[in-house]
Amino acid sequence: MTKGLASSGFELVTSPEWVDEILLRGADDDICLYSGGPVDRGALRRMVADAQARLAAAGLGPGGSLALRLPPSTAYVANLLAGWRLGAQVSLLDHRLTAYEVELALGRLAPQVVVEPGRVTSSPLSAFAEVEETVTARSGRPAGTPHAVIQFSSGSTGPSKVIGRTAADLVAEIERYTRIDGVPLPGERIVVLASMVHVLGLVGALLYGLHAGVQIRPPDRLTGDSVLDAVAAEPTPATVLGVPFHIGLLASVVEPPSLPQLKRMTTGGEPVPAATAAAFTGKYGVPLGNMWGMTEVGVIATDLFGEHRPALTPAPGLSVVERDGELLVSRPESPYVGLSDPDRWADGWLRTRDAGAVDPDTGLVTVKGRLDSQVSVGGLKVDLTEVEATVAGLPGVVAAVVLHDDVITAYAQLDAPATAASVQAGLAERLAAYKRPRRLHVLDAMPRTITGKLVRDRSVLRQAASGGM
Repeated sequence: MTKGLASSGFELVTSPEWVDEILLRGADDDICLYSGGPVDRGALRRMVADAQARLAAAGLGPGGSLALRLPPSTAYVANLLAGWRLGAQVSLLDHRLTAYEVELALGRLAPQVVVEPGRVTSSPLSAFAEVEETVTARSGRPAGTPHAVIQFSSGSTGPSKVIGRTAADLVAEIERYTRIDGVPLPGERIVVLASMVHVLGLVGALLYGLHAGVQIRPPDRLTGDSVLDAVAAEPTPATVLGVPFHIGLLASVVEPPSLPQLKRMTTGGEPVPAATAAAFTGKYGVPLGNMWGMTEVGVIATDLFGEHRPALTPAPGLSVVERDGELLVSRPESPYVGLSDPDRWADGWLRTRDAGAVDPDTGLVTVKGRLDSQVSVGGLKVDLTEVEATVAGLPGVVAAVVLHDDVITAYAQLDAPATAASVQAGLAERLAAYKRPRRLHVLDAMPRTITGKLVRDRSVLRQAASGGM
């Protein structure tokens, strides 16, 4: 889906064929999106055409480079699709980044056109913003690679990596979704909580929903009650799509109403503790589906019916193998743009840096945590994933991260009446002495990435523990 190097950069053949045929096709009156009211395909096509005209007027064309820094909104959707229809490479920047972080990112990307928020009239808690965008031409570079989209990794364990995916790669992931048992079906709805700047919300909600005829329905506000109101708004089946952080939103609803429309909640980003999964299914009576994926690949494996927890089934078209305790996933080329670890991808296999196992009989994949989670204490092997899961499973522990920082160190956020002493007492009952954290830091709030993942960067956690955050 790409052509060779052109004088203006890589001419990306993303316009109009894959956008029009894969994402925008359908009857004009089909409702595809909800943003303060229903948005049909005819209206969306007009929005995309208007955005395309503004971007072209700013000088964007085939092989050009566009950076989007917009909150989830119809403006974000329209400008994303318009950039692709023009044949440009689109880099996605989270709107919650600071001005300093934005300038660093723009320095790395050097886009020719930037679209940013102008006037935002919606509440900060709005899931879908009402925003007037500003389009600015810059003295940047044309696209230097054939990728349709550039994203940054979440940065939960350190500096973000620059990741590129071609139009063909995105289409292949959309096709994988269509073959996964348990995904929303045409005529159903996705109540999307995951950010559309990042891969779960981008492909799992926006692109798949547009392709499959599944209505994309953000809640009015990112609160538990508002999420349930979005589910109840129409009689059609609804799947809630988010990350484990969002389970807390629904858990905060004391007495949720009966919701026959609620089909399931599906989460990705990080493993869900067994106790959390049980509490959710007990309260709502629907499956809590689990997904494992990476920005570099998209969805890799799923268990959308909650039948094999914590094991998952590889997504159709992908192969997952275990080598020396690490999970590798098939990928035809390296996803990294610019400097990267040369050992991360080789010969069609991407090292996930996740520890895990593949059942030789069933093919089910079990993700056991980060590969560096095993440490030696006094000559004895300790799996920090096990320790972290034990801490997180104690009464009153809202969230926890366990690292080896000279000694095994735990960071935890607690709810009353839990205390550091009660956590230590619980661990003494559940873990051998050599496995137990030597240091326990109780934080008012655990640091999280902008996508809701728990931060595992030692320096950030140390700063939080010292009162610096």
